[in-house]
Amino acid sequence: MSRLRDFHIKTSTAQSAAPILQTLAAFLETRLQPGSRLCVGLSGGVDSVVLLHALDCLRRSGLPVDLSAVHVDHALSSNAGAWAAFCVDFCQRLQVPLDIHRVVVPRASGEGLEAAARRVRHAAFAVCRAEWLALAHHRDDQAETVLFRLLRGAGVAGAAGMPAERPQPGGPRLIRPLLDVSRSLILRYAEMHSLAWIEDESNADCHYRRNHLRREVMPRIAVHFPGAAQALARAARHFSEAAELLDELAQADRAALIGEGGRIDLARFNALSPARARNLLRSELLASGFRAPEARWLDEALRQLKTAAAASQTCIATADGEVHTYRGELYIFAHRRDLAGLAVSWTGELALPWGDGRVSFVRRSGKGISRRLLAAAPVFLRVRQGGERLRPDARRPARTLRNLLQEAAVPPWERARLPLLCCGERLAWVAGLGVDAAFACAAGEEGVELLWERSDVHAPAGFVLAEKRLPPLAR
Repeated sequence: MSRLRDFHIKTSTAQSAAPILQTLAAFLETRLQPGSRLCVGLSGGVDSVVLLHALDCLRRSGLPVDLSAVHVDHALSSNAGAWAAFCVDFCQRLQVPLDIHRVVVPRASGEGLEAAARRVRHAAFAVCRAEWLALAHHRDDQAETVLFRLLRGAGVAGAAGMPAERPQPGGPRLIRPLLDVSRSLILRYAEMHSLAWIEDESNADCHYRRNHLRREVMPRIAVHFPGAAQALARAARHFSEAAELLDELAQADRAALIGEGGRIDLARFNALSPARARNLLRSELLASGFRAPEARWLDEALRQLKTAAAASQTCIATADGEVHTYRGELYIFAHRRDLAGLAVSWTGELALPWGDGRVSFVRRSGKGISRRLLAAAPVFLRVRQGGERLRPDARRPARTLRNLLQEAAVPPWERARLPLLCCGERLAWVAGLGVDAAFACAAGEEGVELLWERSDVHAPAGFVLAEKRLPPLAR
């Protein structure tokens, strides 16, 4: 399918509106396909109102996209209901479909009210029924973001500001098509089209550091540096390019340090220069879902990893997860649900949830667990309780799971998360170790093979437990 290259802004467009329309058209041309679903994050403020209005103008001029909007009601203001009503009325006049998400912002999360609101807002954005989500951040917003982060001691990635485009796991791709447009141009567009918008009273509260920067600091800087906003936005692009190069270096280092187990070899990691080791560890943390780590935490983590012996076990905990070493390899994972005491009955489902993943039951002939033997008692998945024994080889006696898991190099922190399949009081299968010989399927016999999708492999969106079932077990 071709891109949007055949679309052109009509020459009758008013001259003062043309820059924004041209910027949007050029931005979308290289990204969207004809018929793409594009959703606008509509707060009701002037920036998002102009963005939605301009995109609607382009759509009416022939831009072949399916346009919609989403409004997130944070319920933090007594005027929140009026803002939602304004968005409903505005979208009705444009004939643009609107979804409203009402969210609860935690006030005691420790991350601050603004950060908490941003997090739940983006969680709502992630479930939008669209392929692309457009936000109305502009050049002045970018300049404030860069300065704000620099004042907080941000590194290269933080100083890169807001990206023009980034993916959202499981959601629409986020775009900011107005990052090269000034706020003054947006206001001029709104006035020319006689657009109304709402004013969030919290934006005038200089108790918030971001508001103080916007209302007090930036205007004073502009007196002596008239092009400050443009220069800071330009600097963000330079930092972004540098951040991309650091990401490429991290990926190259990672590929060079991967050991036989598919994880980073600790000895070779420690042989990197401090700057490259810090860059790679930061990249691994972000890829695992951690927030950007503070420099002092990174320094301490590198110190501990540097002194960790190859045979030792090291655990470095953060608010987001843990960094482990085991048998000379590096393990990084975000906090996961506690599975202590978990037990899930199986009555023929094709899959059962387990942690953040699932265990699938696949019908096999002469392979896996004998369905005939499973029919003798209730079948369920559970975690280890201690003292279990398994006999994976019929020619050898049963052995403790502890010894078997040690030999299989299963890290200690993972052993309590393994799914075990029991038939009544008897252990029939252990993930990673296999089937107990007493339950092994004979040649030609109907069996069930169990496949465990690890906790870092998520079930597909919309997965329904027991959507289908194997034929019931005969009792």
